[in-house]
Amino acid sequence: MKTFVIKKEHLDADNNYIGKENLSDFDGNIESEENLGYIKVKSLNCKGYIFFKAGSGIKAGLGIEAGWGIKAGWGIEAGWGIKAGLGIKAGEGIEAGEGIEAGWGIKAGWGIEAGSGIKAGEGIEAGWGIEAGSGIKAGWGIEAGLSIICNLTLSVKYRIFAGLCLWRNLNDDSEKIIICGKLESGIVEYGILKELGIPKEESDKKKELLNKADELIQKANELKEQAKKL
Repeated sequence: MKTFVIKKEHLDADNNYIGKENLSDFDGNIESEENLGYIKVKSLNCKGYIFFKAGSGIKAGLGIEAGWGIKAGWGIEAGWGIKAGLGIKAGEGIEAGEGIEAGWGIKAGWGIEAGSGIKAGEGIEAGWGIEAGSGIKAGWGIEAGLSIICNLTLSVKYRIFAGLCLWRNLNDDSEKIIICGKLESGIVEYGILKELGIPKEESDKKKELLNKADELIQKANELKEQAKKL
């Protein structure tokens, strides 16, 4: 699998990517040199991994997706969603206008924020707080330096820790609060849990979207089988 390395020569004065390689649909791995700052791209989508070295971060106007893992020495930011077949790791923060999903774990030196849901096959860890517009789900547990907030369900297999900040004293208990619609599974080992309840209209909407997704998946599978016969 080929690897494309973003260099200083591929960036304009405002750090916008101007290289000829199409990084929105790349059949390989995408890397960057060190100390390039935040590299601005329309989107990143590759079949391999994305690795931005120390001193380099990602700012995508649309989405970021990798068949393998995503890692940046600085932060990762996307106007849409962020998705990796393996893990997602950033030296600073991770932020997405929509959802964040990783087959393995999600880890950020600063905070993690998503416009919709956050989902990880393993653990979710942030030096600061974690916030999601909808639900948060982790195959293992969640660890946050400050608060954990989501509007719908919070679900983990093992334990949840909020307010483990080691770099300063907490101002008050509000910085170790865990706010969610409902704790679906998992044990709060550290932090103050506050369940707000799931609004009925949100539950109905979720079911409607899940049913629609199932229909689309079934239709896609049917089309795939038809294509194989051609």
